[in-house]
Amino acid sequence: MSPELRRIPSVDQLLHLPAATALIESFGRPMTLKALRETLSALRTSLMQGQTVEITPEVIFAHSQTLLNTWFTPSLRPVINATGVVLHTNLGRAPLSQSARQAIFHIAQGYCNLEYNLDKGERGTRNSHVTQLLTQLTNAEDALVVNNNAAAVLLTLSALAARRKVLIARSQLIEIGGGFRIPEVMRQSKAHLLEVGTTNRTRAEDYENALREFGAAMILHAHHSNFRIVGFTEEPTLSALAELAHRHQIPLVDDIGSGALVDTARYGLAHEPTVQESLAAGADLVCFSGDKLLGGPQAGIIVGKKYLLEKIKRHPLARAVRADKVTLAALSATLLHYLKGDWEQAIPIWQMIAQSEKVLRERAIRWQTILGAGSVIPGYSTVGGGSLPGEVLPTHLLSLSVKSPTQALKWLRTRPTPIIARIENDQIMLDPRTVLLEQERTLLDELHPLVIQEGLQQV
Repeated sequence: MSPELRRIPSVDQLLHLPAATALIESFGRPMTLKALRETLSALRTSLMQGQTVEITPEVIFAHSQTLLNTWFTPSLRPVINATGVVLHTNLGRAPLSQSARQAIFHIAQGYCNLEYNLDKGERGTRNSHVTQLLTQLTNAEDALVVNNNAAAVLLTLSALAARRKVLIARSQLIEIGGGFRIPEVMRQSKAHLLEVGTTNRTRAEDYENALREFGAAMILHAHHSNFRIVGFTEEPTLSALAELAHRHQIPLVDDIGSGALVDTARYGLAHEPTVQESLAAGADLVCFSGDKLLGGPQAGIIVGKKYLLEKIKRHPLARAVRADKVTLAALSATLLHYLKGDWEQAIPIWQMIAQSEKVLRERAIRWQTILGAGSVIPGYSTVGGGSLPGEVLPTHLLSLSVKSPTQALKWLRTRPTPIIARIENDQIMLDPRTVLLEQERTLLDELHPLVIQEGLQQV
C-alpha cells in the first residue's frame, strides 16, 4: 500500500470525531456510514489514478455531507410555473384549491371513514364519498373514481368489451402525452379494435355498416383533446352515435379527456365539450380526468348508467386502479366549488383562465418596477394539458434580455424554488398568468441575482 493510501483514515476513526456525531444526529447512523464509506472509496480511487487529493477530516466530512444532502433532498419539489401554460403536464397539471389542500391535510393526519359506513357501523365503499357530488353535478345515474383517465378507459373496456369488438372512428385513434395510445389501451383490455370511416371523414352509416356486418359490444367515442382535423372533414354527432348504439342495444362510451364542467367559451376560448353535454346527448358512460379542466387531483372519473357502472365496479381491475383517501378528499373539495358556484374564485386554473389582460399587464409592470429591469410586452398563454388545442389567451409578459437565455433558464431551475420559464426571440419570457399570487415574492427574490449578474435595465 502506498504512503498516500495509508493516510486515509478508517471509518471507525472518523466516527469518534464530533463532525460524525453531528451527521448521525441529522441523517442517522446507517446513511452516515454509507456516505463516509463512499467518500473514502472515491479518495482511494483518485489516489490510485495518480490524482492529487487533499486528505483531511474536514474534506472527508464536507464531501460526505454533500452526499447526504443530495440523498435526503426530495426530488419532487414545488416550482414556479412562469411558462403561461395553465395545465402544464410536466409540472403537475392543475394546482389544487385551498379547500382541497386543507381536505388532504385533514384526512391524511389520522384515520378516516374511507370504507366505513358511520350510520350503519359496518363496512362501506370508498366511492360513496364522491358519487353523490358527481351525480348532482352531471345528472348521471352513478359514478366511479379511479387513479387516472387512462385507467378509466382501460377498466371500462375490460369490464364491458373484453374479447369483443369495439367500434371507433379512425380519426379518434389518438395518442396523448407519455405515449398513451387508444389502440394500445384497447389491446390491453382484450377488446378487439374495429376502425370505421377514414382519417378525415366518418359518417353514421360507416358505424351502421360495421354493426350489421361484424356486430360489436360498444361504440367508443374519443374527443380530439390535443389536436384538430381541419378542412374536408366530417364526423357524426354524439347524439347520432347514441341513437345508433341504442338501436343496436350496445352502449356508447365517450372519452372526453379534459373533464370540463363549465363552458370554456365564456372565457374567450373555443367550446370544450362538457360532461353534462355528453350525457345529455345520450352517452351511456363518460370518462374524463380530474386534474385537467376540472381543476382537481389526478383521477379518472366514469359517470353514466348505473347498470354499466355496477359491472365495471365488480371487475377485478377496479381494485387495482382505485383512488386513495387523499385523492377522494381533494376531489370532493374541488367538486363542492362547482356545486357552490365559486369555481372561478376558488380553483386556481379557473382563476388563471379568468384573469383579464388588464390585471395581467398590471402584474407584469409591477414585476418590472420591482426588479428595475426588463420590458412588458403582449403575448399569449395556452391552456395545455391536452385541452383546447391551438387555443390561446392574450396576456402580458415580462421579457428579460440576457447574454445566454439557455444558461439563464438553467440557472433559474437551480434556485431553491425552481423557476420554469420560456424563451422567445432569444429572450426569457415570464407570464404572470400561471404564477400564483403567493409565489410572486419568491419569484422576484430569485430573479434579483440574475438581474444584477446580467446588469439588466428597465426598457
